[in-house]
Amino acid sequence: MTLARTLIATVALAALAACGRQEPPAAPAAAPQASTPAPAAATTAPATPAATEVAAAPAANDTGKATYGKVCVMCHGAGIGGAPKIGDKAAWGPRIAQGQDTLYKHALEGFTGSQGMMPAKGGGANLSDDDVKAAVDHMVAAGK
Repeated sequence: MTLARTLIATVALAALAACGRQEPPAAPAAAPQASTPAPAAATTAPATPAATEVAAAPAANDTGKATYGKVCVMCHGAGIGGAPKIGDKAAWGPRIAQGQDTLYKHALEGFTGSQGMMPAKGGGANLSDDDVKAAVDHMVAAGK
C-alpha cells in the first residue's frame, strides 16, 4: 500500500471517528437576580440591525469554535492529510485568497488538491451547512 493510500485511509478513519460525536450541552448559568425591580417607566430601545449583526457575530464565532473542536481539529489541528493547521498564515494565505465562497464550497462538498484532500463537511455528515461555514470562518480568522 502506498503512502498516499495509507494517509487517505487514516484521514478517512479519523473523519469517520469524528462523525456523530456529540458533547452534551453545557448547563446554562443561573442569571443573577436583581435586588430591586426596574422602574416601570424604563424602556429598552428596539434592537437595530447593526446591534443584531454584532450579537450574531459572537454566536457564529462560538459555533465555529465548537464545530472546529468537535470535527475539524482532527485534521486541522495537526495538519493531517495536507490540511492547513489552524493559525498557519503561510498555509492559509493562498486558500483565503481564493475567496470565502470557494472555501465554503470546498468545506461543504469536499475537495482534492495537490496538497491533500478535504472530505465533505470534514467527515461530519451530521453538521449543518451553517456549522461548517462557521468553522471555516473560525479557521480563516485564525489564519489572517
